[in-house]
Amino acid sequence: MPVPLLDVNAQNHPLEAELQAAFTKVLNHGRFIMGPEMEVFEQEVAAMTGAKHALSVSSGTDALLLALMALDIKPGDEVLCPAFTFFATAGAVSRLGAVPVFTDVCPVCFNMDVNDARAKITAKTKVIMPVHLFGQCADMDPILALAKEHGLKVIEDTAQSIGAQYKGRQAGTMSDFGTYSFFPSKNLGGFGDGGMLVTNDDNLAEYARVLRVHGGKPKYYHHYVGGNFRMDTLQCALLSVKLKRYAQYTADRQRNAAHYIAGLSKLPGVVQADPAHCKCLKSQDDWLTAQNAKIVLPVSYEHNSHIWNQFTLRVLDGRRDSLRDHLVAGKIGCDIYYPVTLDQQKCFANLPESSRAGCEVSHRVAGEVLSIPIYGELTEAQRNEVISVIAGWL
Repeated sequence: MPVPLLDVNAQNHPLEAELQAAFTKVLNHGRFIMGPEMEVFEQEVAAMTGAKHALSVSSGTDALLLALMALDIKPGDEVLCPAFTFFATAGAVSRLGAVPVFTDVCPVCFNMDVNDARAKITAKTKVIMPVHLFGQCADMDPILALAKEHGLKVIEDTAQSIGAQYKGRQAGTMSDFGTYSFFPSKNLGGFGDGGMLVTNDDNLAEYARVLRVHGGKPKYYHHYVGGNFRMDTLQCALLSVKLKRYAQYTADRQRNAAHYIAGLSKLPGVVQADPAHCKCLKSQDDWLTAQNAKIVLPVSYEHNSHIWNQFTLRVLDGRRDSLRDHLVAGKIGCDIYYPVTLDQQKCFANLPESSRAGCEVSHRVAGEVLSIPIYGELTEAQRNEVISVIAGWL
Protein backbone atom coordinates (compact mmCIF):
# COMPACT_ATOMS: atom_id res chain seq x y z
CA MET A 1 0.00 0.00 0.00
CA PRO A 2 1.62 3.33 -1.04
CA VAL A 3 1.72 5.95 1.71
CA PRO A 4 2.67 9.51 0.65
CA LEU A 5 4.76 11.72 2.90
CA LEU A 6 2.00 14.32 2.69
CA ASP A 7 -1.40 14.55 1.02
CA VAL A 8 -2.64 18.14 1.31
CA ASN A 9 -5.83 17.42 -0.61
CA ALA A 10 -6.89 14.76 1.88
CA GLN A 11 -7.49 17.73 4.17
CA ASN A 12 -8.57 20.34 1.62
CA HIS A 13 -11.03 18.44 -0.57
CA PRO A 14 -13.57 17.75 2.22
CA LEU A 15 -13.75 21.53 2.71
CA GLU A 16 -14.35 22.27 -0.98
CA ALA A 17 -17.79 23.84 -0.55
CA GLU A 18 -16.65 26.17 2.24
CA LEU A 19 -13.46 27.08 0.42
CA GLN A 20 -15.38 27.84 -2.76
CA ALA A 21 -17.78 30.02 -0.78
CA ALA A 22 -14.87 31.93 0.75
CA PHE A 23 -13.34 32.40 -2.70
CA THR A 24 -16.62 33.64 -4.15
CA LYS A 25 -17.06 36.16 -1.35
CA VAL A 26 -13.63 37.65 -2.00
CA LEU A 27 -14.22 37.58 -5.76
CA ASN A 28 -17.45 39.49 -5.36
CA HIS A 29 -16.18 42.26 -3.10
CA GLY A 30 -12.89 42.65 -5.03
CA ARG A 31 -10.71 43.79 -2.12
CA PHE A 32 -7.90 41.38 -2.97
CA ILE A 33 -5.23 43.13 -0.88
CA MET A 34 -5.85 43.82 2.84
CA GLY A 35 -9.55 43.11 2.51
CA PRO A 36 -11.92 42.43 5.44
CA GLU A 37 -11.01 38.75 5.65
CA MET A 38 -7.45 39.73 6.55
CA GLU A 39 -8.53 41.46 9.74
CA VAL A 40 -10.82 38.57 10.66
CA PHE A 41 -8.05 36.03 10.19
CA GLU A 42 -5.62 38.11 12.23
CA GLN A 43 -8.13 38.30 15.05
CA GLU A 44 -8.67 34.54 14.91
CA VAL A 45 -4.94 33.79 15.10
CA ALA A 46 -4.53 36.26 17.95
CA ALA A 47 -7.37 34.60 19.84
CA MET A 48 -5.99 31.10 19.26
CA THR A 49 -2.44 31.94 20.30
CA GLY A 50 -3.21 34.50 22.97
CA ALA A 51 -1.06 37.11 21.23
CA LYS A 52 -2.11 40.74 21.62
CA HIS A 53 -1.27 41.57 18.00
CA ALA A 54 -1.24 39.39 14.87
CA LEU A 55 -0.11 40.72 11.49
CA SER A 56 -0.65 38.62 8.38
CA VAL A 57 2.30 38.74 5.99
CA SER A 58 3.37 37.36 2.64
CA SER A 59 5.30 34.33 3.94
CA GLY A 60 6.91 32.84 7.01
CA THR A 61 10.26 34.02 5.67
CA ASP A 62 8.98 37.59 5.35
CA ALA A 63 7.63 37.35 8.89
CA LEU A 64 11.19 36.70 10.07
CA LEU A 65 12.55 39.51 7.93
CA LEU A 66 9.89 41.94 9.16
CA ALA A 67 10.56 41.02 12.79
CA LEU A 68 14.28 41.72 12.35
CA MET A 69 13.56 45.00 10.59
CA ALA A 70 11.17 46.06 13.35
CA LEU A 71 13.94 45.40 15.87
CA ASP A 72 16.24 47.64 13.79
CA ILE A 73 18.81 44.95 13.06
CA LYS A 74 21.62 46.53 11.05
CA PRO A 75 24.62 45.33 9.02
CA GLY A 76 27.24 43.83 11.29
CA ASP A 77 24.81 42.94 14.07
CA GLU A 78 24.94 39.31 15.16
CA VAL A 79 21.91 37.04 15.54
CA LEU A 80 22.15 33.65 17.23
CA CYS A 81 20.21 30.92 15.41
CA PRO A 82 20.45 27.13 15.32
CA ALA A 83 22.59 25.42 12.69
CA PHE A 84 20.05 22.62 12.19
CA THR A 85 16.92 24.13 10.68
CA PHE A 86 15.44 25.43 7.43
CA PHE A 87 17.43 28.05 5.53
CA ALA A 88 14.97 30.93 6.00
CA THR A 89 16.00 31.48 9.61
CA ALA A 90 19.56 32.49 8.78
CA GLY A 91 18.69 33.77 5.31
CA ALA A 92 16.50 36.54 6.74
CA VAL A 93 19.36 37.63 9.00
CA SER A 94 21.85 37.71 6.15
CA ARG A 95 19.53 39.70 3.86
CA LEU A 96 19.81 42.65 6.25
CA GLY A 97 23.60 42.48 6.24
CA ALA A 98 23.58 41.07 9.76
CA VAL A 99 25.65 38.04 10.71
CA PRO A 100 24.02 34.72 11.60
CA VAL A 101 25.97 33.00 14.37
CA PHE A 102 25.12 29.32 14.41
CA THR A 103 24.47 27.49 17.65
CA ASP A 104 24.41 23.77 18.14
CA VAL A 105 21.25 21.84 18.95
CA CYS A 106 20.02 19.32 21.48
CA PRO A 107 20.26 15.68 20.27
CA VAL A 108 16.90 14.87 21.86
CA CYS A 109 14.54 17.62 20.65
CA PHE A 110 16.75 19.10 17.84
CA ASN A 111 16.22 22.63 19.20
CA MET A 112 18.73 25.33 20.17
CA ASP A 113 21.27 24.36 22.83
CA VAL A 114 21.16 27.36 25.16
CA ASN A 115 24.54 26.45 26.63
CA ASP A 116 26.17 26.80 23.23
CA ALA A 117 24.23 30.02 22.62
CA ARG A 118 25.63 31.46 25.83
CA ALA A 119 29.18 30.67 24.74
CA LYS A 120 28.70 32.51 21.42
CA ILE A 121 27.36 35.84 22.67
CA THR A 122 29.58 38.80 21.81
CA ALA A 123 29.31 42.57 22.07
CA LYS A 124 27.71 42.52 18.60
CA THR A 125 24.93 40.07 19.50
CA LYS A 126 21.49 41.69 19.27
CA VAL A 127 18.96 38.86 18.93
CA ILE A 128 18.50 35.21 19.88
CA MET A 129 16.34 33.40 17.35
CA PRO A 130 15.32 29.93 18.56
CA VAL A 131 13.38 27.68 16.19
CA HIS A 132 10.58 25.48 17.47
CA LEU A 133 11.57 22.66 15.14
CA PHE A 134 9.31 19.89 13.82
CA GLY A 135 6.40 21.03 16.04
CA GLN A 136 8.02 21.10 19.50
CA CYS A 137 9.03 24.19 21.45
CA ALA A 138 12.63 24.99 22.27
CA ASP A 139 13.59 25.32 25.94
CA MET A 140 12.41 28.89 26.26
CA ASP A 141 12.88 29.72 29.95
CA PRO A 142 16.69 29.55 29.88
CA ILE A 143 16.75 31.24 26.45
CA LEU A 144 14.64 34.13 27.73
CA ALA A 145 16.73 34.35 30.89
CA LEU A 146 19.91 34.48 28.81
CA ALA A 147 18.45 37.24 26.63
CA LYS A 148 17.41 39.26 29.67
CA GLU A 149 20.85 38.85 31.24
CA HIS A 150 22.54 40.30 28.15
CA GLY A 151 19.87 42.79 27.07
CA LEU A 152 19.04 40.89 23.89
CA LYS A 153 15.82 40.60 21.90
CA VAL A 154 14.22 37.23 21.11
CA ILE A 155 12.38 36.19 17.95
CA GLU A 156 10.71 32.79 17.97
CA ASP A 157 10.78 31.09 14.57
CA THR A 158 7.52 29.21 14.93
CA ALA A 159 7.06 28.34 11.25
CA GLN A 160 6.49 24.67 12.06
CA SER A 161 4.79 24.97 15.44
CA ILE A 162 1.71 27.19 15.52
CA GLY A 163 -0.39 25.93 18.41
CA ALA A 164 2.45 24.13 20.18
CA GLN A 165 2.86 24.95 23.87
CA TYR A 166 5.73 25.29 26.33
CA LYS A 167 4.72 25.04 29.99
CA GLY A 168 1.23 26.18 29.06
CA ARG A 169 2.42 29.12 26.93
CA GLN A 170 1.81 29.29 23.21
CA ALA A 171 4.74 29.05 20.82
CA GLY A 172 5.47 32.45 19.34
CA THR A 173 4.04 34.49 22.23
CA MET A 174 6.86 34.24 24.78
CA SER A 175 9.24 36.75 23.22
CA ASP A 176 9.43 40.06 21.36
CA PHE A 177 8.11 38.50 18.16
CA GLY A 178 6.83 35.14 16.99
CA THR A 179 6.60 34.14 13.33
CA TYR A 180 4.35 31.56 11.69
CA SER A 181 4.24 30.04 8.22
CA PHE A 182 1.20 28.86 6.27
CA PHE A 183 3.16 27.13 3.53
CA PRO A 184 0.92 24.32 2.18
CA SER A 185 2.88 21.57 3.95
CA LYS A 186 2.49 23.16 7.40
CA ASN A 187 -0.05 21.93 9.94
CA LEU A 188 -2.17 24.96 9.10
CA GLY A 189 -1.40 24.90 5.41
CA GLY A 190 -2.58 27.53 2.97
CA PHE A 191 -2.96 27.55 -0.79
CA GLY A 192 0.30 29.29 -1.56
CA ASP A 193 2.68 31.37 0.54
CA GLY A 194 1.56 33.16 3.67
CA GLY A 195 2.73 33.91 7.18
CA MET A 196 1.97 35.72 10.42
CA LEU A 197 3.89 37.93 12.84
CA VAL A 198 2.69 38.10 16.45
CA THR A 199 3.74 40.27 19.37
CA ASN A 200 2.44 41.53 22.69
CA ASP A 201 4.23 44.86 22.35
CA ASP A 202 2.04 47.73 21.12
CA ASN A 203 4.92 49.81 19.78
CA LEU A 204 6.59 46.94 17.94
CA ALA A 205 3.24 45.94 16.44
CA GLU A 206 2.61 49.44 15.13
CA TYR A 207 6.12 49.76 13.70
CA ALA A 208 5.79 46.38 11.98
CA ARG A 209 2.42 47.35 10.50
CA VAL A 210 3.97 50.42 8.90
CA LEU A 211 7.00 48.51 7.64
CA ARG A 212 4.63 45.91 6.14
CA VAL A 213 3.37 48.48 3.59
CA HIS A 214 6.63 50.04 2.41
CA GLY A 215 7.03 52.05 5.61
CA GLY A 216 4.18 54.34 4.60
CA LYS A 217 1.56 55.90 6.92
CA PRO A 218 -0.67 57.37 5.67
CA LYS A 219 -0.53 56.08 2.13
CA TYR A 220 2.22 57.70 0.01
CA TYR A 221 3.92 59.22 3.09
CA HIS A 222 6.93 57.08 3.94
CA HIS A 223 8.67 57.43 7.30
CA TYR A 224 10.80 54.32 6.84
CA VAL A 225 11.99 52.01 4.07
CA GLY A 226 9.84 48.96 4.60
CA GLY A 227 8.73 46.25 2.22
CA ASN A 228 5.72 44.76 0.50
CA PHE A 229 4.92 42.08 3.07
CA ARG A 230 1.15 41.91 2.68
CA MET A 231 -0.78 38.64 2.64
CA ASP A 232 -3.48 38.26 -0.01
CA THR A 233 -7.05 38.59 1.20
CA LEU A 234 -7.90 35.30 -0.50
CA GLN A 235 -5.28 33.39 1.49
CA CYS A 236 -6.66 34.84 4.71
CA ALA A 237 -10.19 33.86 3.74
CA LEU A 238 -9.24 30.29 2.88
CA LEU A 239 -7.08 29.82 5.95
CA SER A 240 -9.88 31.11 8.15
CA VAL A 241 -11.96 28.14 6.99
CA LYS A 242 -9.24 25.72 8.07
CA LEU A 243 -8.34 27.49 11.31
CA LYS A 244 -11.71 26.56 12.78
CA ARG A 245 -10.66 22.90 12.54
CA TYR A 246 -7.09 23.31 13.72
CA ALA A 247 -7.61 21.72 17.12
CA GLN A 248 -8.80 18.54 15.38
CA TYR A 249 -5.88 18.63 12.94
CA THR A 250 -3.51 18.75 15.90
CA ALA A 251 -5.31 15.94 17.73
CA ASP A 252 -5.11 13.77 14.62
CA ARG A 253 -1.36 14.27 14.29
CA GLN A 254 -0.88 13.55 17.99
CA ARG A 255 -2.87 10.34 17.56
CA ASN A 256 -0.68 9.31 14.64
CA ALA A 257 2.50 10.03 16.60
CA ALA A 258 1.25 7.97 19.53
CA HIS A 259 0.43 5.10 17.17
CA TYR A 260 3.92 5.16 15.66
CA ILE A 261 5.61 5.30 19.04
CA ALA A 262 3.56 2.39 20.37
CA GLY A 263 4.09 0.26 17.27
CA LEU A 264 7.70 1.06 16.43
CA SER A 265 8.88 0.79 20.04
CA LYS A 266 8.05 -2.93 19.93
CA LEU A 267 10.59 -3.54 17.18
CA PRO A 268 14.11 -4.73 18.03
CA GLY A 269 16.67 -1.96 18.02
CA VAL A 270 14.08 0.84 18.19
CA VAL A 271 14.09 3.14 21.22
CA GLN A 272 12.47 6.45 22.03
CA ALA A 273 14.69 9.42 22.87
CA ASP A 274 14.93 10.17 26.60
CA PRO A 275 14.61 13.80 27.77
CA ALA A 276 17.11 12.92 30.51
CA HIS A 277 19.78 13.33 27.81
CA CYS A 278 18.66 16.82 26.80
CA LYS A 279 21.64 18.83 25.51
CA CYS A 280 24.07 16.00 26.25
CA LEU A 281 25.19 13.88 23.30
CA LYS A 282 27.74 11.91 25.33
CA SER A 283 25.23 10.58 27.86
CA GLN A 284 22.79 9.81 25.06
CA ASP A 285 25.42 7.94 23.06
CA ASP A 286 26.37 5.82 26.06
CA TRP A 287 22.73 4.97 26.62
CA LEU A 288 22.05 4.18 22.96
CA THR A 289 25.06 1.86 22.87
CA ALA A 290 23.78 0.03 25.95
CA GLN A 291 20.37 -0.28 24.29
CA ASN A 292 21.90 -1.59 21.05
CA ALA A 293 19.78 1.03 19.32
CA LYS A 294 19.39 1.27 15.57
CA ILE A 295 16.56 3.81 15.35
CA VAL A 296 15.73 6.60 17.81
CA LEU A 297 12.12 7.80 17.91
CA PRO A 298 11.25 11.43 18.70
CA VAL A 299 9.82 12.34 22.09
CA SER A 300 7.53 15.09 23.34
CA TYR A 301 8.79 16.60 26.57
CA GLU A 302 6.25 16.47 29.42
CA HIS A 303 6.15 20.26 29.68
CA ASN A 304 5.48 20.62 25.94
CA SER A 305 2.46 20.12 23.72
CA HIS A 306 3.97 18.76 20.48
CA ILE A 307 2.00 19.34 17.25
CA TRP A 308 4.14 16.97 15.10
CA ASN A 309 4.79 18.95 11.96
CA GLN A 310 7.27 16.17 11.30
CA PHE A 311 7.82 12.74 12.82
CA THR A 312 11.58 12.50 12.58
CA LEU A 313 13.59 9.36 13.25
CA ARG A 314 17.32 9.20 13.89
CA VAL A 315 18.87 6.23 12.10
CA LEU A 316 22.20 5.31 13.66
CA ASP A 317 25.48 3.80 12.48
CA GLY A 318 25.45 5.45 9.07
CA ARG A 319 22.41 3.50 7.88
CA ARG A 320 19.97 6.38 7.31
CA ASP A 321 20.19 6.23 3.53
CA SER A 322 19.68 2.49 3.61
CA LEU A 323 16.38 2.90 5.45
CA ARG A 324 15.37 5.74 3.15
CA ASP A 325 15.98 3.58 0.08
CA HIS A 326 14.05 0.72 1.68
CA LEU A 327 11.06 2.98 2.39
CA VAL A 328 11.09 4.40 -1.12
CA ALA A 329 11.16 0.86 -2.54
CA GLY A 330 8.20 0.04 -0.31
CA LYS A 331 6.34 3.13 -1.62
CA ILE A 332 6.48 4.88 1.76
CA GLY A 333 7.00 8.62 1.52
CA CYS A 334 9.94 10.01 3.49
CA ASP A 335 12.34 12.92 3.40
CA ILE A 336 15.46 14.29 5.06
CA TYR A 337 14.94 17.52 7.02
CA TYR A 338 17.74 18.75 6.77
CA PRO A 339 20.74 17.07 5.07
CA VAL A 340 23.09 20.09 5.21
CA THR A 341 23.38 22.28 8.29
CA LEU A 342 23.32 26.05 7.87
CA ASP A 343 26.92 26.51 8.95
CA GLN A 344 27.93 24.18 6.10
CA GLN A 345 25.95 25.95 3.38
CA LYS A 346 28.05 27.35 0.55
CA CYS A 347 26.49 30.80 0.77
CA PHE A 348 27.76 31.17 4.33
CA ALA A 349 31.30 29.98 3.64
CA ASN A 350 32.67 33.51 3.96
CA LEU A 351 31.23 34.12 7.41
CA PRO A 352 33.74 34.41 10.25
CA GLU A 353 34.89 31.06 11.56
CA SER A 354 33.42 32.01 14.93
CA SER A 355 29.97 32.08 13.30
CA ARG A 356 30.28 28.52 12.03
CA ALA A 357 32.24 26.73 14.74
CA GLY A 358 31.10 24.21 17.31
CA CYS A 359 28.04 22.64 15.67
CA GLU A 360 29.05 18.99 15.95
CA VAL A 361 25.68 17.73 17.21
CA SER A 362 23.96 19.47 14.31
CA HIS A 363 26.31 17.79 11.85
CA ARG A 364 25.66 14.44 13.49
CA VAL A 365 21.87 14.59 13.41
CA ALA A 366 21.84 15.96 9.85
CA GLY A 367 23.40 12.68 8.80
CA GLU A 368 20.90 10.58 10.75
CA VAL A 369 17.43 12.15 10.48
CA LEU A 370 14.61 10.77 8.35
CA SER A 371 10.99 11.90 8.52
CA ILE A 372 8.02 9.62 7.82
CA PRO A 373 4.34 10.45 7.08
CA ILE A 374 2.51 12.08 10.00
CA TYR A 375 -0.26 14.18 8.40
CA GLY A 376 -3.57 14.00 10.21
CA GLU A 377 -5.56 12.19 7.54
CA LEU A 378 -3.40 9.05 7.62
CA THR A 379 -5.55 5.97 8.15
CA GLU A 380 -4.73 3.28 10.68
CA ALA A 381 -3.98 0.93 7.80
CA GLN A 382 -1.50 3.42 6.35
CA ARG A 383 0.23 3.89 9.70
CA ASN A 384 0.51 0.15 10.13
CA GLU A 385 1.95 -0.15 6.63
CA VAL A 386 4.68 2.35 7.54
CA ILE A 387 5.51 0.36 10.68
CA SER A 388 5.51 -2.90 8.73
CA VAL A 389 7.91 -1.64 6.08
CA ILE A 390 10.32 -0.31 8.72
CA ALA A 391 10.12 -3.66 10.52
CA GLY A 392 11.15 -5.34 7.27
CA TRP A 393 14.34 -3.30 7.23
CA LEU A 394 15.47 -4.07 10.77
